[in-house]
Amino acid sequence: MPGDVSKYSSQTEDKEEVEMSIMASRDPDHDSAPTAPLIEREDDQRETRNTPQTGGGNAFIWTLTLAACIGGLLFGYDTGVISSTLVSIGTDLSDRHLTSLDKGLITASTSFFALIASPFAGFFADRLGRKSIIIFSDILFTAGALWQAFTTSVWGMILGRSVVGLAIGGASMIVPLYIAELAPGHLRGRLTTVQLLLITGGQAVAYIIGWSFSSMPGGWRWMVGIGAIPAITQIFMLALMPETPRYLARIGQEEKARQILRKVYRNTTTDLTFTVDTTLAAIKKEILEEEDASTLLKQTTESPSSNKFVAGLTSLLTHPPHTRALVIACLLQGLQQAAGFNSLMYFSATIFQSLGFTNPTLTSLSIALTNFAFTVVAFYLIDRLGRRRSLLYTIPIMAVSLLLAAVMFRFVDLRGTEGAPAAQAGSVQPGLPHYLIVVALLLYVSSYATGLGPVPWQQSELFPLSVRSLGSSLSTATNWGLNTIVGLTFLPMMQGLTPTWTFVVYAAVCAVGWLAIWWCYPETMGMEIEEIGGLLQDGWGVKESMERLKRLKRAERRSGIGG
Repeated sequence: MPGDVSKYSSQTEDKEEVEMSIMASRDPDHDSAPTAPLIEREDDQRETRNTPQTGGGNAFIWTLTLAACIGGLLFGYDTGVISSTLVSIGTDLSDRHLTSLDKGLITASTSFFALIASPFAGFFADRLGRKSIIIFSDILFTAGALWQAFTTSVWGMILGRSVVGLAIGGASMIVPLYIAELAPGHLRGRLTTVQLLLITGGQAVAYIIGWSFSSMPGGWRWMVGIGAIPAITQIFMLALMPETPRYLARIGQEEKARQILRKVYRNTTTDLTFTVDTTLAAIKKEILEEEDASTLLKQTTESPSSNKFVAGLTSLLTHPPHTRALVIACLLQGLQQAAGFNSLMYFSATIFQSLGFTNPTLTSLSIALTNFAFTVVAFYLIDRLGRRRSLLYTIPIMAVSLLLAAVMFRFVDLRGTEGAPAAQAGSVQPGLPHYLIVVALLLYVSSYATGLGPVPWQQSELFPLSVRSLGSSLSTATNWGLNTIVGLTFLPMMQGLTPTWTFVVYAAVCAVGWLAIWWCYPETMGMEIEEIGGLLQDGWGVKESMERLKRLKRAERRSGIGG
């Protein structure tokens, strides 16, 4: 106990020194400085300090973002290519046509193993660094792609997809965390959305490659094998990428963190030294505060543990601000999958095959291209319209689109079920209801890509540094858990419930999710990552965040007039 008291006293003194350094850096000459990372209660102070940085970033931050987001390209390619692969395999695996169970297992194995990998990715990211986990994911991507290309059995394909799932589980959690910890506050949403751009771009590329190889005997092997190329490329690019300044500060490499922050904020602020100093001081203050909270938690817990994972999990489940962050992140990630989007990514070619389209892979390309195009729209809107409003505006459109598809499915005769060859599926001549289903799905995809696609991946900004990796891991695991369920249940639901009621279920999920978001998701647009925890300190922070947004808009207008 004396050692604990001494440690706690030392942390308190360190925190006071950090607070004094922050106060000392704020003099009247810095009234017009860009966003500082700490929340103050006084309206006039907050308005001044929430004036955003300017500009679109610099070459350093964009190079890091694009290099990191190759993981998103791999993620998108491997989730998109399976749609074309499933309708191209024929009898190449185990000398028989794939059944619905085969397709479900091949598809769901990826998301199931992504679910397994994501919590471990967060655990190791805190010990080995964010960059190391991305490299390891690339190695798994390469191994999984090559295994799929050479396998001759259904279970071999499932194994290859499982290895890819481990890679996707790591990359899908670490890449947005890496970007969030590097990005300036006014660009964080946009830079994180770059990953979504490459994910959707990867899906579009997968459909194009799938279409190109669909008529070639054994062409599906090229479809899955090509996925190794960007993984190998990223491994070499990672040699030039630094760790995040927040991770470096946490492990005591403060000078390296400072050097990276100077590169990150260059050309985005008129006072680089002030911005770097206040950001680094805020990071250090957050680290000390979380260490204080961890020490107090151990002192008040009946079975105190020195295990950081157990301590972090306990904090996420029992400390109200952390619990609220976890609830929001898991809600968004769960809703993203429960709304059924990945049923289109995995089975769009199967759906269009059963609707009678002669080239289902080419028809599926319209889904992927729409997804990519509207992710570009999200890239420009997410730091202008905001996270909360993006969801509240687009989810109702998703629900209406799903209901339209549900109604149209009542007027079509589906073919090509349970292992039927593609020729049988093409025997149905598409009519108006078939094309209206395509239109409804395109409308659904466009609204999804503008809101529910990118926003959940802003999850890292909700958590303080001490639980950021673990919290992001758990919410990402929620994503992949629901993804697995969707992959396993979509085709059985289509056969058992009928397509109409399957799409009605997804529409109902959208409606319930919209109400939950309206109730508990605050607006975090433009806030520094160390600020956001203050919103969740005493509640969900929805009202406070919207009032803050109004003040920020007023400050921007005054700044524009003054400039």
